[in-house]
Amino acid sequence: MADYIPRDDAGFDTWQTQFATYLNANLAGLGLLPGDPDVTALNTARTDWQTKYPAHIAAQNAARTAREAKQTSRSAYEVVIRRLTNRLQASAQVDDSERQALGITVRDTEPTPVGPPTTRPVLEADTSQRLRILVSFYDEGASGQKVKPAGVRGCEIWVKVDGPPPADLDDCQYLATDTATPYLAQFTGAQAGKTAHFIGRWVSTRGEPGPISETVSATIPA
Repeated sequence: MADYIPRDDAGFDTWQTQFATYLNANLAGLGLLPGDPDVTALNTARTDWQTKYPAHIAAQNAARTAREAKQTSRSAYEVVIRRLTNRLQASAQVDDSERQALGITVRDTEPTPVGPPTTRPVLEADTSQRLRILVSFYDEGASGQKVKPAGVRGCEIWVKVDGPPPADLDDCQYLATDTATPYLAQFTGAQAGKTAHFIGRWVSTRGEPGPISETVSATIPA
C-alpha cells in the first residue's frame, strides 16, 4: 500500500499545506484542542519546514545559475588557451621542454614500431553459392565486429581440401592475404562435396604474421 505522505518534496509541500490548514481550521470537529501537544508540535515543525524548504529551492536555483556561469567562463577561457597554444606550437622559439613545462602536447616525432599481431582472426564460412565459399574474418577481441586490429594489413587465408583438418599451415595451401572481409574462395567441380578446411592469421603492415586461427571446415557446395 502506498504511503499517504508524498515522497517528493514538492508533493509533500502541497500535501502538508492541505493537511495542516484543514486540521487547524477544524480542531473541534476532529476532537482536538488548540493547546494539544501534538498540534503545537505540528505547527512548530510546519513553521520550520516553511522556512527551510524555500531556502533549499533558492539554493538549488543559485547553484544551477552558478554552474552555468562557471561553464560559460570555462568555455571562453579554453578558447583563449587553445588559440595561444596553437601559436606556441607553431613557434620555432618553443622547444619540447617548454611544451612539457606548459603541460601542452609534445609531439612524437618518432613513430612507434609496430610489432607482430598478438590476437587471432575468427573465421566464418558461408556455403550458399555453388563451388564457392565466402570466408568472413574478424578479430577475436572485437565482439563480432568486422574490424582488423591496429597495425594489421590483412588476413592470410589458407586452405586444405579433403581429408582430416590440418595440424598447421604446413598441411595447407596459401590462398591470399585479404585486406577486407570477406574473402571469396572458389573451387572446381571435381572438389564439390569435399571438405575445405580454412585457417587464417593476421599480418602486420611490416609483413609480420600473428598466431593462427582455429580451423573452420565447410563442405564445398555442388
